[in-house]
Order: sequence, then structure tokens, then C-alpha cells
Amino acid sequence: MATKPKGSKKAPAKASKADMLKFYREMLLIRRFEEKAGQLYGMGKIAGFCHLYIGQEAVVTGVQACLKDGDQVITGYRDHGHMLACGMDPKGVMAELTGRVGGLSKGKGGSMHMFSKEKNFFGGHGIVGAQVPLGTGLAFANKYRGLDNVSVAYFGDGAANQGQVYEAFNMASLWKLPVIYVIENNMYAMGTSVERHASEVELFKRGISFEIEGEEVDGMDVLAVREAGEKAVKHAREGKGPYILEMKTYRYRGHSMSDPAKYRKREEVDDIRSHHDPIEGLKGQLIEQGHATEDDLKKIDNEIKAIVKEAADFSLESPEPEPDELWTDVLIEGEV
Repeated sequence: MATKPKGSKKAPAKASKADMLKFYREMLLIRRFEEKAGQLYGMGKIAGFCHLYIGQEAVVTGVQACLKDGDQVITGYRDHGHMLACGMDPKGVMAELTGRVGGLSKGKGGSMHMFSKEKNFFGGHGIVGAQVPLGTGLAFANKYRGLDNVSVAYFGDGAANQGQVYEAFNMASLWKLPVIYVIENNMYAMGTSVERHASEVELFKRGISFEIEGEEVDGMDVLAVREAGEKAVKHAREGKGPYILEMKTYRYRGHSMSDPAKYRKREEVDDIRSHHDPIEGLKGQLIEQGHATEDDLKKIDNEIKAIVKEAADFSLESPEPEPDELWTDVLIEGEV
């Protein structure tokens, strides 16, 4: 299984020292946060569904670096990394995972249902593909209101086969809506390889019949992701309509914490970890280019671990919601 884009002859993407260190820190925060979430799930502190983003950190980090204030983000249920990349408080995210009142949805939404108006994060969505027409609607609102903003709709290779995705593609292209569709192709959807569930495995081509441009990107290289993201965002912001980015990436864990992932070999996962890990790859570039030493990066890791520990401690110390909290934030028929 290959995660590198086939036949790519582009020169390696470049970035400043400041940007590289920023991306390293952001990816490491997502990685350490998800590792801690996995530990808390194993301890029984997190209930329900929990889909970890470990391995895919470069995708959201690189794309988010291309956005400006007012741009919107919407995604599916593998959403913790997207929240952190949008700048949402790690304490609030972790407390929501543990179902506490200090969570971003007051402990009532859990892993798949968080939202932030302040950060223009329009939620993780548990219905496969549901975020795509919603993200398209956000782009429609931007154009209708005359705003210079784009929306980014993240979804996976499994969701790429949903009918509502193509209805959204059609409208987005017809109305030249400023939306970027980011397909996080981690190769296995819920547990079926893309070769078995898709008749066209090059998912960036899915927009051809709607005249939507698209390209395949090495989703394990944050600098390549940022470069492609800038192109897509410029295209959408200039009024040229939607753009598709297929990010070839890989999740190291199962589909969810309850998935033993027996549909792939351990050797395959180990090979990706050893040769294509997004964090280790950037770490190597930082050291090779003289931007940081092993000690510098170890210090960053320790700082990130402290942030994650603080989030975990907060999530366990925050009280559970009171029973009457069930009735808040609920629209009752007949009320305004």
C-alpha cells in the first residue's frame, strides 16, 4: 500500500523555520491529545464512540494554515484534530469527551458532536457524508452575503461514495460556490480498502463530471498539504468555484476505539509509521535544515505533554452535568 502520490515530480514544498516549528507543534498537540484520549477510553473515562486522528495530523494542520478569520470548517466524526487545529481549547475538547459540564457542548455531545461559533467550526457529524452538503451551504451563505470567505468540508474515502456528496458537488459547481472539499483518504473507510469499495480509486477525479478541479496530495507531508491548500483556497476565494483535494493519508488506529483493525497487516502499519509518519518527517527536516536540535524538539514535546495533561486533569475534575441540563439548548415545538 502506498501513501505517496504516484508519479509526483513536484519539487518538495518549502516553508520558513517559523512555519515549520508551528506545524510541528500543532501536529504534536493533536498526536499527544489523541494518545491521551485513547488512554482515557481504555480506562473507561470516555464512553460511546471515539475515533482517533493519529497518523492524519498533517492534513488538517496544513489546510488550516491556508485559512483566514471568518473561513468555516466542518467535518465528520473523526474530529478532535480539526477542533484543535481550529484553536479550540484542549480542556474543553477533552472534557466533552468525558461527558463533563466543562466540555464544549456541556458534556452532552461527546466525541462526535462539538461546535464552536467563535472558531467557525460547524461541527463533527456522525452521519456519514452529512457535512458535505452543510459545508456547501456555508459556502452558499458566504457568496449570498457577499463575504470574502471560503468553507472547507472534510470527509473520508468512505463518505466519498454517498449520493448527497454528488448533489452538493453539482450545486457548488453550478453556482461557483467558494468551498474546498478535502477528502481524507486513509485507505480503509470503516474497514474496507478503497480498492474494494470504490470503482474509481483516484478520488480527486470524482468532480470531473461536474467540472470541478481536483488533485491528489501527499497527506503525510504537511508542507505539501499547505502548498496544495493555498492553491485550492485561492481558486475558491477568487470566485472560480469549488475545488477537490484528495489527501492520501493513513490512520494508525482502527476506525474507532472498538475496531481491532484485523483487515490490514501489522507490517503495513509499521511500514507507514517508520517511513511516512508526518511528525517524524517534519522533525527530520527541521534537524537537517538546522532549524532545531533534538533537545529543542524534546522541549516542545514536553510542553505539549503538559498541555495535554492539564486538559486530561480538567476533564476528570469537571463535574458531570446536572439532570436538568437535559432540557437546555433544546428547541421545544411552539416556542420561539
